[in-house]
Amino acid sequence: MNKRHLKQIWRRIELVNTWYFFGLFVIFLIIGATAVRQNNLKSIELREAVVEKDKQNGDVESALRILRKHIYSHMNAGLSNGATQQPIQLKYRYERLVEAEKKKSADSNQVYSDAQAYCEQRFGQGSLREGRVPCVQQYIADHSANNEVSKIPDALFKFDFVSPAWSPDLAGWSLLLSGIFLALFLIRFLTERWFKAMVKDI
Repeated sequence: MNKRHLKQIWRRIELVNTWYFFGLFVIFLIIGATAVRQNNLKSIELREAVVEKDKQNGDVESALRILRKHIYSHMNAGLSNGATQQPIQLKYRYERLVEAEKKKSADSNQVYSDAQAYCEQRFGQGSLREGRVPCVQQYIADHSANNEVSKIPDALFKFDFVSPAWSPDLAGWSLLLSGIFLALFLIRFLTERWFKAMVKDI
């Protein structure tokens, strides 16, 4: 390829300034970084809404659905804190259920005490008196409404949603375009260097 032909090609390429690509790279990088940060701030705001609903014993399910939808559809929307991924914890709902189970246990103990007092009146004192044990059993069966206390696993009240590495939102498209313009800038810059090396008098 002769120098004259190279000069013609270079004049066409030269119409597009190398630094246009770099400028567009910087612009879209700033937009993308701002949008990425906004995604995270929105997640924190939605998590606080879940906590508030939980505290007020409100519609936690709807708040969780909104949070989950946001995290699953936006990059950098996870609720991580440094290297640790923080789950969403329904602390107040868990505590309310634990208190209900404790009350159920207390009610069960009260029913047993009432059964002993009732059967002592009927059969007299002494646990071995004939008919007293069946009396206690029957009283408990008649007066306890499923007072079996169960342990509540706290894992049922923790939720952890993971955001995608890339998403088709403002942040995702901006960062993608910034990457494309950076690649074009590097290609254009290296091409210019190559042409200048090939044709010294350009």
